[in-house]
Amino acid sequence: MKRTLLFSVTALALMSLAACTDDKSKDLDNENPSTGNGPSQSYGPAESTVCLSQMIEGSADIANEVGTSKIGEPYDLWIEGNKTGAVYAVESWYSWHSRDDYSNNILSIANTYAGTTTSTANINNGGIEWSVSNNSLAHFVESNNPTLDAEVRKAINDAWIAIQNIPQPFRNNIDSDETIDAMEACSDLEVLLTNNLQTYVMGLTSNYDNELNAIVANYVDNVVLPTYSELVSGNSKLLDAVNTLAQALMNNPESADFAPACEAWLSARAPWEKSEAFLFGPVDALGLDPNMDSWPLDQDEIVKILNSGNFDDLDWSDSDADDEIEAAQNVRGYHTLEFLLFKNGEARKYVADSEATTPEDMDVNSINYKSWANYMIQVATLLVKDAEDLYDSWTKSYEGGRPYADIFKSFDI
Repeated sequence: MKRTLLFSVTALALMSLAACTDDKSKDLDNENPSTGNGPSQSYGPAESTVCLSQMIEGSADIANEVGTSKIGEPYDLWIEGNKTGAVYAVESWYSWHSRDDYSNNILSIANTYAGTTTSTANINNGGIEWSVSNNSLAHFVESNNPTLDAEVRKAINDAWIAIQNIPQPFRNNIDSDETIDAMEACSDLEVLLTNNLQTYVMGLTSNYDNELNAIVANYVDNVVLPTYSELVSGNSKLLDAVNTLAQALMNNPESADFAPACEAWLSARAPWEKSEAFLFGPVDALGLDPNMDSWPLDQDEIVKILNSGNFDDLDWSDSDADDEIEAAQNVRGYHTLEFLLFKNGEARKYVADSEATTPEDMDVNSINYKSWANYMIQVATLLVKDAEDLYDSWTKSYEGGRPYADIFKSFDI
């Protein structure tokens, strides 16, 4: 998705803000932090704050985006009377998966805070069931400022529950009271992360270097890398399912079953949405976010590609102009494949004599089925490449240098 955020708070500005009042670790002017007695030593800022700040800012950004863009833009359009535009602005409306996409975005914040990928959530059990690493922001804040920790966990949980409470599908309930509640919960979460958690962390000193450095390392090793590894695996399985579907479509379109590929798409999409609290570094700099997740799509251009069978414009290079790059990204990625696999929240079916008047009415038919099969393969193949490039940039080499995991863990961002 193209990222449009209302504001971003810089680390420099945050360092000037007052820290939370109940932080046990902050009274360093009157107490020696090692012994608790006598005059204090002089401690500078913790060296890891640049990375900790990035972790929190990434979380605040996606909370803001879910509330103001993913949910808020469709709501605003609907209230203005542009109901067709509102539906088109809803991300993942072909599959009716919007609500779970947004909920997984909130889980990406929970994972960043907890330092694991094993927290789960169930609306019937009250939301998020936390699994917290000892080397995590959650554990550190709980140990030193339990009031703030409780506030952060509650705000994350409240946002997840509020989104899940929106009646399904979101595209049919854009103006519901639950939609308003979800926007407010996301806003509350974003403000708390920015004004409270970020401020608290930026006030920590080098007395806590060992603990904070371990949090950064754990975050990379046990949140970012496993999520991206799962993304590679999910996209590879998605390509396998698409290849199977495409072969069936080519051989006997009447019997082609889209459902397994749809299930593979849903599975592959989950780790991507759970990565959106860390849309920084390679995923941003290399254009991999819009490659995989541009929204809204250029539906008219997708139809042209289906009709022509020409897939040359799906890829791009650094020498291309910005508008050429954006045009390519608007006809590939998860949502293009979603369009090709789903219709009205269900797996597509072959309709031999279908004649559509609008892109969203299109069916796989006797004229386009071969092009449809090839288009799916092209998009799924690019998704695998993008996921592998992203993972490799963190684990092997970033722009010809060290892996980004090493860069982040050494605070060189």
